[in-house]
Formats: sequence, C-alpha cells, structure tokens
Amino acid sequence: MKFLHTMVRVNDLELSLDFYINKLGLIETRRHDVPEGKFTLIFLATAKGEAEIELTHNWGSEEEYSCGRNFGHLAFEVDDIYQTCQHLQASGVIINRPPRCGKMAFVKSPDNVSIELLQKGAALAPQEPWSSMENVGSW
Repeated sequence: MKFLHTMVRVNDLELSLDFYINKLGLIETRRHDVPEGKFTLIFLATAKGEAEIELTHNWGSEEEYSCGRNFGHLAFEVDDIYQTCQHLQASGVIINRPPRCGKMAFVKSPDNVSIELLQKGAALAPQEPWSSMENVGSW
C-alpha cells in the first residue's frame, strides 16, 4: 500500500495557490479542470515528489468550508524552522504557534487548514524572537 494524497477544499484558488506554492514552497504536479462537474483539481507536492495535497476548487461555490474536529493538520518537515517561519511571517502568514522549542510551529492556510512545521533532525537551539512569542488564535 502507498499513501497518495490528502484532499483539501479551497474557496479562493489563487489565494490558496499563493500560500501553498509561493509561501510554503510546494510544486504543482498536475491540474485537472472538469467543466461538466464545475470543479478543478490541483495536485501539489514537495520538491522530493512525496505524497501530494489535492486542492479541490468548486467553481462558483460560496460555501464556507470548515475543518471538522476529525481532521487535525498537514505536516511538513523543514530544513530550518526559524528561517521557514521568518519567510512565512514576512509573506504575511500568521505564526499561530511559534517555534519556541526550535522543533515545531503551526500556521494556517487561507482556508483555515492547520499546517504543522517540524524541524528536520534535532531541535534547533531556542532563539529570539521565537522563544518569547505567544500563541495566536488556534491551530
């Protein structure tokens, strides 16, 4: 058995692509427009081409999607958690749970999906401003 992908519904396709591609650094691997069903599927992966995220955009839908309590988060391993969080914060992404411990942080996508960022290998030494930052909102 091989894990293939996780599907996430998105309201604003361009805003979501900006977040996942330009801010998180994922790569679009393929796209399927389905005019008869009025939806678009966009598959994203890391540069290593591992399991994908499938963004589903239903054309013309005004429905607000919420994350059920049965869904926790998407997780990504990063080379430098402080550098990643600095890049995201500079791009306008709120760091909901700062990487105070040098190992873990949480942000949210434009559609309120929690994204966990985990430091590759051992935790980095705690450093400011992250060490003293408070949590913001929920994750």
